[in-house]
Amino acid sequence: MAALLLLLLITSQGKLVAQSIGVNYGTIADNLPRAIDVITLYTTNGGKMRMFDPNQATLQALKGSNIVVIVGVVNNDLQGLATSLATANTCVQTNIIPYPDVKISYIAVGNEIKPSDPLVLYVGPAIQNLNNAITASNLQIKVSTAIDMSLLGNSYPPFAGSLSDSASSYINAIISILVSTNAPLLANVYPYLAYTRYQNLFDAILDALYSALEKIGGANLTVIVTESGWPSDEDSGVAAIVDNAGTYYKNLISHVKNGTPKKPGPLETYLFAMFDEDKKGPAETEKHFGLFSPTKEPKYQLTFT
Repeated sequence: MAALLLLLLITSQGKLVAQSIGVNYGTIADNLPRAIDVITLYTTNGGKMRMFDPNQATLQALKGSNIVVIVGVVNNDLQGLATSLATANTCVQTNIIPYPDVKISYIAVGNEIKPSDPLVLYVGPAIQNLNNAITASNLQIKVSTAIDMSLLGNSYPPFAGSLSDSASSYINAIISILVSTNAPLLANVYPYLAYTRYQNLFDAILDALYSALEKIGGANLTVIVTESGWPSDEDSGVAAIVDNAGTYYKNLISHVKNGTPKKPGPLETYLFAMFDEDKKGPAETEKHFGLFSPTKEPKYQLTFT
């Protein structure tokens, strides 16, 4: 993923999930702590977790931890899940059912599939098949997918937010599935990249998304911010310095207690990410979003709870 991600999880339930701070657990690195040590770090600091794939070592380490988790499904698995209910059942049997004492809240099926991508044909059917497999197993886990903000045709001013023409049919179909299952929609946006053009975007981006959702029947959807962060490498990018990153995280934790001008109220929020990831790219900034170094040393003095 490029520099800064803000992942919004949008649910059609009529109330906010319990407000808390979570942290994304990215593993594109070759020098990270063992999974069991990572879980200890999460437990010590509080907060929820987002995994980007159903890593078995991490799921094993999460057993009995009381950490609420979003489990991702990688893009390469979409076609198989979409074209075979048996494959979806196997996915659930392998990655979900063996972990009854892991608090899995959502399954994120694919990430940032563009309307022009051939995989776009498989997103909806993959969600449906996995949802059917989850339902057949009597599990209470919602299934969704993640989009990025390139699908917005207009994002400023926020009240004029709308989807692009090329994205409308794709996203409308996905939203219809999610509304029918009372499941969330996840969306990635990049405030750090936009920061190089103008300064204050957090509320504007959220309110533009709210406006876009209103135009497609999603006026009552609730937003949960499940990924937001700032890079901290002095040499790797504009404004990507430790002081800026620390200030961003501290202010974000405080700010989300109040919501946005369009939708006041607390926002459950996940920080991006737990560790620096030395194998990410292509931009150097992507390696430096961690709240902790790979040696588990904190970069900032933050309170997640």
